[in-house]
Amino acid sequence: MAQHYEAVVIGSGQGGNPLAGALAGAGRKTAVIEREHVGGTCINEGCTPTKTMVASARVAYMDRRSEDYGVADGRVTVDMSRVRQRKRDIVESFRGGNEQRLEDTENLDLIRGEARFTGPKQLEVSLDNGDTLQLTADNVFINVGARPGGVPVDGLEDIPYLNSTTIMELDEVPEHLLVLGGGYVGLEFAQMFRRFGSEVTIVQRGPQLLTREDPDVAEAMAEILRQDGIEVLLQAEARSVRRNEGDAIRLTIDTQDGEQVFSGSHLLVAAGRPPNTDLLDLEAAGIGADRRGFVNVNGRLETNVPGVWALGDAKGGPAFTHISYDDYRVIEANLLNGGDASIEDRLVPYTVFTDPQLGRVGLSESEASEQGRDVRVAKMPMEYVARALEVDESRGMMKAIVDGGTGEILGCAVLGMEGGEIMAMIQIAMMGGLPYTALRDGVFAHPTLAESLNSLFAMVDG
Repeated sequence: MAQHYEAVVIGSGQGGNPLAGALAGAGRKTAVIEREHVGGTCINEGCTPTKTMVASARVAYMDRRSEDYGVADGRVTVDMSRVRQRKRDIVESFRGGNEQRLEDTENLDLIRGEARFTGPKQLEVSLDNGDTLQLTADNVFINVGARPGGVPVDGLEDIPYLNSTTIMELDEVPEHLLVLGGGYVGLEFAQMFRRFGSEVTIVQRGPQLLTREDPDVAEAMAEILRQDGIEVLLQAEARSVRRNEGDAIRLTIDTQDGEQVFSGSHLLVAAGRPPNTDLLDLEAAGIGADRRGFVNVNGRLETNVPGVWALGDAKGGPAFTHISYDDYRVIEANLLNGGDASIEDRLVPYTVFTDPQLGRVGLSESEASEQGRDVRVAKMPMEYVARALEVDESRGMMKAIVDGGTGEILGCAVLGMEGGEIMAMIQIAMMGGLPYTALRDGVFAHPTLAESLNSLFAMVDG
């Protein structure tokens, strides 16, 4: 006999966990099905471990720069085993806290296994212990996330390449790391391992890194990476990969200058993340998805099957933890509180945790122009920011987009020291509907990064 629940959440990521807790707290008999790690990508393979390792890499970087500050220091060495253990300890702590909260919640069962649909709201779960469990539910919530993808490169399947998960388990510093992909994942790992001591080459198919950014922001990022000693190849397409004698990786790429061959010790594939929905048998439930497998939803995160929702990375769109969490809030507001919340037209902030950071929210200059807005641009190098000069962290630039007719702030990109935090200040102004002049004329403490907003918005053109 099938076991019945009022609500079943498939996947215990950063949207699914709080949703399950809210449903159980509202008195609904709820189950969370998890096939691998409680906490999802963020805690186990994404934000938490990568930013922990980014912090270790920054210490190595600043140690090497100590003489810039008049502080003599010795030779820098990196123990990847200790870096890895520090990462593992923090991940296990976060994961354990999530597991404990789920297990302590009344009306909530944590089921460990892999789920697939057998009907619109019917599931079969292959349990970790080898048994099979049949479930039915009044409501089902798909929160299965995504995983590292591959690229169509001849010979790749014969090479023990790394992805964004396995690269964090290395116990040695690669001699030469080849990175396929110039998105935020590829850039964070490229700079991280350069700081650990690797030679690094980035291979990007398109004409710029970070394809969502304006060209000037992307080029400023590329220049920073080049300053760090990273080789950045643009409009370069990987054609084949082989193993040489001595286990060296031989990567052949097409560039504007013709075919080139690179030799590396390790290869990181950081291009794309397909959803885990292929494991669910969505067709058995009649749930619609696009050709890549992302679940189709409306603004309320409802699928085409009544009583079935999708949230987080599985639904497509921006793949960020804070977006997954906001998805949970939209469902909670509508389902439990009778609201009319929607994911449409919400601001989508994000930060690329290179050093310096790139914080971004709202429209880029290109996007604003495509919408026919009266675009005005404010742009300023971080070298104009007193605080950045005082701490010798003045690389990068700030850029804000303003509507010339209304004074509305449309978006910004802050590539600089604590760029994510500065971006968040501008985001708060956007959320409050403040015109750009409020930041231009505001009184901020000196010397802080915040006061750079005075100077930035004084540069609005036109």
